[in-house]
Amino acid sequence: MSQPIVQLKQVTKRIGNKTIIDNLTLDLPQGEVFGFLGPNGSGKTTTIRMMVGLMRLTEGDIVIGGSSIRTDFEKAIRQVGAIVENPEMYKYLSGYRNLMHYARMVPGISRNRIDEVIRLTGLDKRIEDKVKTYSLGMRQRLGVAQALLHKPSLLILDEPTNGLDPAGIRELRDYLRRLAVEEGTTVFVSSHLLSEMELMCDRVAIIQAGKLIDIRSLRPGGVDSNGMGEGVPGQVLFEVDRPDEAARLLQEEIRTADGVPAKLDIRSAEGSILLDAMREDIAELNGLLVRGGIRVYSIRSVSKSLEDQFLEVTGGESVV
Repeated sequence: MSQPIVQLKQVTKRIGNKTIIDNLTLDLPQGEVFGFLGPNGSGKTTTIRMMVGLMRLTEGDIVIGGSSIRTDFEKAIRQVGAIVENPEMYKYLSGYRNLMHYARMVPGISRNRIDEVIRLTGLDKRIEDKVKTYSLGMRQRLGVAQALLHKPSLLILDEPTNGLDPAGIRELRDYLRRLAVEEGTTVFVSSHLLSEMELMCDRVAIIQAGKLIDIRSLRPGGVDSNGMGEGVPGQVLFEVDRPDEAARLLQEEIRTADGVPAKLDIRSAEGSILLDAMREDIAELNGLLVRGGIRVYSIRSVSKSLEDQFLEVTGGESVV
């Protein structure tokens, strides 16, 4: 795993007697699209507001590129580009004039850089039009362009796909993935669209009631919060001619290191059996079935969707 570009260290936020964020510790690796999920009121926006300095931490620290938000805010925030909630623009100015205005706030941003982010965000044909004529999706893309002007190491996006049509969502998703892979930018994104997060992110952190409850890898070879990558059991479906007999055979034949029959969770259905198995054990399981006279028609892995995983770890709470 690459060196984290962001470290949240025991971050706590209390308002009065209520704890909003409770001892949150999280590392964001460089060059990844990292999702942030949680049910309504779980503390996602509060966490983002603390990361960009819009809200004070009660306890703990946030370190961005080696600089602390608490003790060296200007140096830390210089490495961040962000859209929190909706991007705000001067609607009576053109998109280009808006970018020029923001560019003047940070030394060293050239016209070439402005032209580059315009191309990257696909605004070439409309950049000279006034923002008041833009759709919500185009304003969202202009906001991303503005956030990228100073080449930040960390891009924070709160609900970036709000108002985008399916084509716009896919375009933004592909751009963010390219940004992470080609430029090494870490993208930290919260969203309520679980299907989009599953396609966009390398991994996701799930919080509930202000506490980190799980980190899930969404890419092959990734590492989950339990530190496991390859060799992690997954669900495997065997399509067979006699599922009940196949299940009984495996229960009898598979034994532990002590020679005791292993207790397996094998679910048989019409024409198939489903069980948890490691990749390297699938061939052996297939051999046991064939030698036992069971016809095996197909073998395939069955992975849980991000929605299934989210509902599983949050106890069924909806994400907002």
